[in-house]
Parts: sequence; structure tokens; C-alpha cells
Amino acid sequence: MLTRNALLLPLLQFVATVLAWDTFVVPHTPDADDTPGLLSLVTSHPANATILFSKGTTYNAWSAIKFPVLNNVEIRIEGNLTYPNDIATIQAIVGASGFPGSWFTFSGGNNVTLRGSTDPKWGWVDGHGQQWWDANQQVNRPHGWAFSKINNGVIRDMKLWKPIAWNFATSGAVNVHAFDNLILASSDTNVMLLSLLPTVANKLYTVFPFQHVGYSYLSAPTLNLHSDGFSAGGTNLVFENNYIVNGDDCLTVGNGARNITWRNSYCEGGHGLSIGSLGKGGSVADVQNVHIENTVMKDSLYGARFKSWTGGNGLARNITWKNIAFDNVMFPIYVTQNYWDQGIGPKPNTTTTNNTHIQDFTFVNFAGTIRDTGFVEGSCVSDPCWYAVPNATGREVVILDLYPGTASNILAKDIFAVTETGRPVAAMCNSTTVTNDVGFKCWNGAFIRTKAGL
Repeated sequence: MLTRNALLLPLLQFVATVLAWDTFVVPHTPDADDTPGLLSLVTSHPANATILFSKGTTYNAWSAIKFPVLNNVEIRIEGNLTYPNDIATIQAIVGASGFPGSWFTFSGGNNVTLRGSTDPKWGWVDGHGQQWWDANQQVNRPHGWAFSKINNGVIRDMKLWKPIAWNFATSGAVNVHAFDNLILASSDTNVMLLSLLPTVANKLYTVFPFQHVGYSYLSAPTLNLHSDGFSAGGTNLVFENNYIVNGDDCLTVGNGARNITWRNSYCEGGHGLSIGSLGKGGSVADVQNVHIENTVMKDSLYGARFKSWTGGNGLARNITWKNIAFDNVMFPIYVTQNYWDQGIGPKPNTTTTNNTHIQDFTFVNFAGTIRDTGFVEGSCVSDPCWYAVPNATGREVVILDLYPGTASNILAKDIFAVTETGRPVAAMCNSTTVTNDVGFKCWNGAFIRTKAGL
């Protein structure tokens, strides 16, 4: 039987922790790097604290930041942060030994929050990515935020402006909730006008379906390769109410990820809601239990996407894409076990029967327009372009590029699409690679729904 003191002890410990919590303001020195002051502060207070970037101050994050292991800590960004406005400076830091892998790197911890601001004018992290994209400079580009090895974490209200490449990654994290974040990683030649940013920041995008308001575009392509929004790695991760304009995967789910939920979000200009790539170099893949729903895909190369490398191994199973609205998307549903780097050469000539197996894939309630008038974007580095699909008509709402004996229980249900030119919608599928009714006639021809797809 528990004594009265035994019952009170946990409560007293909790109260003591709350009372010990304090807020520490990051020091700022004009025209100087603020990273040393931040690191000194967070090293001195790695537990039970808020580390605050004050509103009204623009901090100079002029060198890479690696946080110590944190426990019960909130990193709160109410001021603005700026990367160095010089490509060579960043390249030297990224290329040096000891670079932690990202510009902002979390080393692990428990109960860690990364929190931005709901003020539309403050809480921005400026990567100055435009100059990198204009120069098509891809050497020693920094990843952004590595929210790594965090147990019970939160990423919320963050606002990234022109990040150079790769934004949030959650490798090794457990029980993380990322919501109400804004990533604007698109070129001035192909993105909304700057004057409209307050409209976006006021979160008119947090309800599905979205009201897409007030954007103006020019036709020039972007060059913002690898500006991935969220790279999901870890277990029990929830991403919701995020708004992303970029030039690569909006979401990518990597090897080892399990129990991933993505919902109620908006993606524009990128490469889709992606699983993979998996199985590179023959490695063994393991991705399970991914649920993606209630998302708008606008002006994107892909909608729902799975990609595994030729010759891969392992399994991806129980993955659902549901309630996807797509507008001006070239490949609304694209599944391939033949992924390779077309930028460095042709498809490999291999006789291997190894491939990452897929099981229990569901695509349900897709509706929108297919861009069948051609697609031009800055990531095209080869001729034919890396995303070219042999024999495709450009009108395919779904492409299943599979190997025999490697895929089971794939279903596309309630798929509704029209092409921008009004031509008939098509599908690509090899009937020798599937064993079940996939919801449409499995052939290279018109998209015809079958009983399972109704």
C-alpha cells in the first residue's frame, strides 16, 4: 500500500520542476555572429528552460548551431534569424570537418519544443536561398533543421523564408508533432508576390479544403533542387496544418519510418507526397503504417509518389493517400520500383530480381486536373528529363511501374481527374505485375474504373 508521502512525492517533484523553469534571452550583437552567445546560453541551461530569440531583434546565425542534449526545453523564435548572406562563407563552413550536418542540429533529448511566432512580421528564418538558386549552386549546401533523436517533441509556428535546401528532418525521433509551419522555398520568378506574405502568415490555410487566394506567377522555372519540406524519419510522427511552397518533395518518408501521419496541409510547386527513395545500392528498406490525407497539391510534378531504387530490398507496407485535391499536377499517382539518378546516366542494365516490395497501398478520393501540356521546372538536368516516363502520353492519372511478384494489394478508389486540354485521361499499368483488381483497368490506355475503384 502506497503511503501518503509516496503519493505526494511525484506531485512535489512536478511542482519543483515548474517553479524551476525560467526564460533566458539570447544575446545579440549588431554586425556579429550571435551563435556563440546562443550556444553558451543553451549549454548553461540544457533543461527546464525557454531559450528566447526576442521579438524586434534580427539575430545573426552566421555559423552552424549544434544544440546539446536537451530536456524540457523550448527554443522559441519570436525575433528573426538570418543565415550569412554570402555563398562562399556558408560553403566553407559546410565543407569543413566537424560540420554537424545541418545548420541547426538537435543532438537529442526529451520534451523539446521548437516554436516560432504567429506574428506575420516576426519569427522568420531567412536563408537567402535566392542567390543559390539563381547561380544553380549545389556545392556544400546546408540542410536546415535536424530535429534528431528527440523523444516527445513539437515543431510549431516556424516560418522559413528562402531556405537554401532541405528543411526539417526528424531522423530517429519518437512522438513528434509538427504543425502550423510555413515554408516558402521558391524562386522570385515563380512564387507569390512578397506583399502577400501577411495573408499566408495569418494561416488562411489551416482548414481543408483551402481557399487559394491572391497569388501571381511568372513562367520562369525554379532551380531550388532538394528544398524538401519535411523528411520524416522515426516513429509516431504527426504532421498537420503545414503550408509548403518549394521545388522538391513536400513530404518524404524515409527508411525506418513507422506510424507516420500527415494531414490537412498544402503543397505547391514541388515533387509530391513521397515515400522514399528506398533501397539505394541494394539496401534493405523498412517503412510501415503511413497515412497521408486531406492535402492540396498545386502546380506540382507529382501528387502521391512512391520511389524505390532498381535492385533494392525490403518492404514498404500499409500506406494510404486519401482525400488529395490536385491542380495542375503532371503525375497525380506515381509508383515506381525503377528509380535511378537520370542525371548521371541511363537506367541501369541489370538482371537482378531484387526490388523493394510493396504491400497494402491505397489511393482513395483523388480529384483534380492533370497538366498534360508539358512541364518545365528547374530540376530538369538531363535530356530526356529525369522525370520523363517512356511511352507515357502525359495524360496519366496513375502510373504503376512495378516488377512481377513484388507488389500485393494495391488499390486506387474514387479517382476523378480531367486533363487541362480536355483529352481523355489515361493510365499506365502492366497486368502481369499485379494480382488483384487495382481499381482501374490495368493497361496502357484510357483510365477506366473497375468495380473495386467505384
